Amino acid sequence: MAGVIPVVTPEEMAAIDEAAPETTDVLIERAGAAVAKAAVDLLGGTYGRRVVVVAGKGNNGADGRAAARRLARRGVRVEVLDAADLPDSLPASDLLVDAAYGTGFKGEWNPALAPGETPVLAVDIPTGVDGLTGEVRGRPWAATRTVSFAAAKPGLLLGGGPGLTGEVDVVDIGLDVSTSTIGLVEPGDVAAWLPDRPRESHKWKAACWIIAGSPGMTGAAHLAAAGAQRAGAGYVRLSTPGLERDPGAPTEVVGIDLPASGWDVVVAGDLDRISALAVGSGLGPDAATEAIRALVARLDRPPIVVDGDGLTALADDTTGALSRPHRGDSPTVVLTPHDGELARLGADTHSPDRLLEVRALAATRQAVVLAKGSTTIVAHPDGRAYLTTSGDARLATAGTGDVLTGVVTALLAQGLDPAEAAAAGAHLHGRAGALAWRRGLVATDVAAHLPAALSELPET
Repeated sequence: MAGVIPVVTPEEMAAIDEAAPETTDVLIERAGAAVAKAAVDLLGGTYGRRVVVVAGKGNNGADGRAAARRLARRGVRVEVLDAADLPDSLPASDLLVDAAYGTGFKGEWNPALAPGETPVLAVDIPTGVDGLTGEVRGRPWAATRTVSFAAAKPGLLLGGGPGLTGEVDVVDIGLDVSTSTIGLVEPGDVAAWLPDRPRESHKWKAACWIIAGSPGMTGAAHLAAAGAQRAGAGYVRLSTPGLERDPGAPTEVVGIDLPASGWDVVVAGDLDRISALAVGSGLGPDAATEAIRALVARLDRPPIVVDGDGLTALADDTTGALSRPHRGDSPTVVLTPHDGELARLGADTHSPDRLLEVRALAATRQAVVLAKGSTTIVAHPDGRAYLTTSGDARLATAGTGDVLTGVVTALLAQGLDPAEAAAAGAHLHGRAGALAWRRGLVATDVAAHLPAALSELPET
């Protein structure tokens, strides 16, 4: 996956190691050099510094021992402890290097030794954090920094991993990770995906239609429309089936009346200038089920984002509504579920392997799936996946998901590939929340800060 930081599973990493043209000893020395460099950065120098390295018997321990040799040559007082025979207390030190066990560790890590206030540098992953799922097994040491080799590992980004890894540095040690099908999205990736607006542009270059809300329940519709407007849509058409007039809608949207039933036929017949659709937010769990299914099944264009009650309508997909034609290799449906909706769509939300479940759902539904979470997973039916980590707990407030629906719809209208639109939308949505208020944030604040999130993207 070009551009994004590669993420590989422990099994994939083992195969990459096996295929390397260099010997294991060469790779260990390179890894040790990277760990030693990170250690010196954390120590702020070498003079008078003391480091304890906890090293196991595998390659992870060998990396730690290689780092210890390099640090000792630079004048650092280094003590190496055997991970299988640790003392009850930590010798006096300025840094603890966790090289006990790597991503292949399957047991529990319950060391008697506790680092206390001593910073911890983890080698590849904190011992006791599952490299695939991020499950925490035992009592891992919380790292200040983690040095991950060649690629990030899913366990650094999912489950309990992010709470224990600290700052993550992905360092190149000469391994070929070009076969990775998972990528961690960064601001530069989003900037590269966004198209430049042509000099002779107009509002219809990025027109979208949001079908959301219900009479007396229009908040979700307004938030989705605001998200689309602030994410770059040139024209936003907004319809709430059964509602003739919506005085609370954002000033700049174009309101189009739709009947309470049979509206799918009206929409399908009026899409000539519409580049993306959104359907489902706040429509109500029952009244619109057949219309949503019929609309999704009928259209082969434009791409459509399905959220909220639209996902409930498609959960029991007995009509094959998602079996709509693809544009080449690209699916034209984006599903944006939270955990409850993931479960209704068929994913096992109790499984520790969240990445596996989301990828499987995308393949089954033949749609891009954006699974919301502290780390958001965007999965393509062909197995590719993007991870975004820009958001935080501030987004856990009513209506932010509706704003996200509008953002992804606007990006689709601007011509982004559906998977990239979903990943870029999740990143921008998270950054908008992070740029807003630390406490007291509401969904309208997220929409209002989207231009700031877009403006901070690097120049390409």
